[in-house]
Amino acid sequence: MPILLNPQMMRQIIMDHYENPQFKKTPQNLDGFEKLHMSSANCIDDINVYAKEEYGKIKECFWDGVACTISTSSTDIMCGLVIGKSMKEAKYIIEQYNNMIHEKEYDDSVLDEAIVFMNTSKQAARIKCATIGWDALDEIICKHHHEK
Repeated sequence: MPILLNPQMMRQIIMDHYENPQFKKTPQNLDGFEKLHMSSANCIDDINVYAKEEYGKIKECFWDGVACTISTSSTDIMCGLVIGKSMKEAKYIIEQYNNMIHEKEYDDSVLDEAIVFMNTSKQAARIKCATIGWDALDEIICKHHHEK
């Protein structure tokens, strides 16, 4: 069970990932990377998500582009969460995150810092921002594994 976060702590985690994203970069060598471009008509979000699989696990995951605070931090947190996970585990994490965003039952044990977006549904305009990177990775996984 995650530590109960107050709104100030949640904002701080979001701002930390916005101001100092750990996974925001375009890989120098794109060999082995799947790339997907996503943009939003309602926000400045215009990003690429890069994922590299090796031996059935996500070895590397990055993103780059222009994004608002919510998109930047949620995509950055997502990248950190899925590195080292199998495609099946990553798919499960994405599913639980989306369930949380859409106020369905979810497994918070796999979300780590992504839990800070638990109240996103209260601001409907921010749902796309909070899910744009996650949707990109989900599409990469589905396309890569023909699971659509």
